[in-house]
Parts: sequence; structure tokens; C-alpha cells
Amino acid sequence: MQLLRPCVFLRTYVSSAKSPRSKLGNTIGLDHFLQRNKAIALWRNVVRGCRRIADPQTRGETLRFAREEFKRHKHVTDITHIRYLISTGKTQWDTMERYIDGL
Repeated sequence: MQLLRPCVFLRTYVSSAKSPRSKLGNTIGLDHFLQRNKAIALWRNVVRGCRRIADPQTRGETLRFAREEFKRHKHVTDITHIRYLISTGKTQWDTMERYIDGL
């Protein structure tokens, strides 16, 4: 009877083992995590910038519009589309900030 060497036995055992399931459920990748942080940063910039709007009605409308846009695109998972939305949102907000600062 021939005995298996420990290293061969260990390799066989490790390769046949299934990878453990994550206790966290579905997790996001690094790129999605980074884009999520950029989206949150954009949201914070919008909220902070809206505080500078003097007219309460205009401030409310601006926040409502931004909130609805974020909610409308909440379930987008394509990373290219997410990047596009963040870029477009930043451009729109920069334009709006120039208008707010001019008031």
C-alpha cells in the first residue's frame, strides 16, 4: 500500500472544496464601490450648494429635482452608464452653481 504524500493530499483536498458563500449576500465590485462614492459625493455637493439658494421655493424645487433624478437612476447597474450619469450630473451641477453664485 502506497501512502500519499501530505502535500498531494492537501492539494487535492483544497481544490475540491467549494468556496464559502459570503455572509453578506450580494456584494458590489471595486469599480461599483468607487462610482457609488462619487455619486454620494455629488449628492452631498448638491445638498450643500442648495443651502446657498436664497429663495426657499427655488431651493425646494432644486432639491426635489435632484432627488428625483437620483431615485430615477437608482437601479442602474451598467458601470459605463453610471459613469455617464455621474459625469452629466457634475456638469449640470457646475452650471447650476455658476448661476447660483451669480444671484
